[in-house]
Amino acid sequence: MANVAFIGLGNMGGPMAANLVKAGHRVAGFDMMAENLDKAKAAGVTVAVSAAEAARDAEVVVTMLPAGQHVRDVYTGSGGVMAAVGKGALLIDCSTVDVESARAVAKAADEAGLDMVDAPVSGGVGGATGGTLTFMVGGGDAAFQRAEPILQAMGKTIVHAGASGTGQAAKICNNMILGISMIAVSEAFVLAKSLGLDAQKLFDIASKSSGQCWSMTSYCPVPGPVPTSPANRDYQAGFTAAMMLKDLRLAQQAASQSGAATPLGAEAASLYALFCNGGRSGVDFSGIIKMIAGE
Repeated sequence: MANVAFIGLGNMGGPMAANLVKAGHRVAGFDMMAENLDKAKAAGVTVAVSAAEAARDAEVVVTMLPAGQHVRDVYTGSGGVMAAVGKGALLIDCSTVDVESARAVAKAADEAGLDMVDAPVSGGVGGATGGTLTFMVGGGDAAFQRAEPILQAMGKTIVHAGASGTGQAAKICNNMILGISMIAVSEAFVLAKSLGLDAQKLFDIASKSSGQCWSMTSYCPVPGPVPTSPANRDYQAGFTAAMMLKDLRLAQQAASQSGAATPLGAEAASLYALFCNGGRSGVDFSGIIKMIAGE
């Protein structure tokens, strides 16, 4: 078992750290929010007063932070993680950030003689709590092999995507598909209603035909066909519209930097921006069907 520092104990990081404790790891944690620290302490995490203190005796540092600048600051800033950890520590960033930031921090880690992987997640709060997350991992082979046992305590599927930054690339490409497909499924159900086609009948047909996709069969945006979908609990968020917009914007940033054409991704980002600006950023991203329906 390892000494693990976990920095960022919010809705995702808190339960992830708790699962590391359950797996027998010794976890020291830090977060800017006192409420998050209290919850983590109740789950068996030793509370630290700073990121540097949490990392000082750590063999492994795991971070779950809001954005690329936070990742840069926590790892490479004055009094940051890289200045605090001992030689040979492994760094695992599970945040969803821009590819450029992921690669810049990984380069700094390499120059400091530290192994690092970017390992963003898919699976939402439910997956974080249940330990069933999917990790998309970017980094060298040796760093991945070191990270895999730690990630297995928090997730069910761990995929080595390639070199540093490819974990982030996989995450934003996957979520661009998800955002686009949710809009398409929502439009289909709105159109079906206007044509007098029952939602359950459309689901029964499309879920077994060429329109089948995860947004349809696992997260159907209308109440009824998929009892576990947020549509059945007034779109209480598993993955908020604001988080979807963040990932779509990251995809557009990457597309611009790389010269890739993503017209549907751009349109999806625009639609989710309208949805969030309408005061619905905290609802589940599948709730965009309400805007499409004019509600």
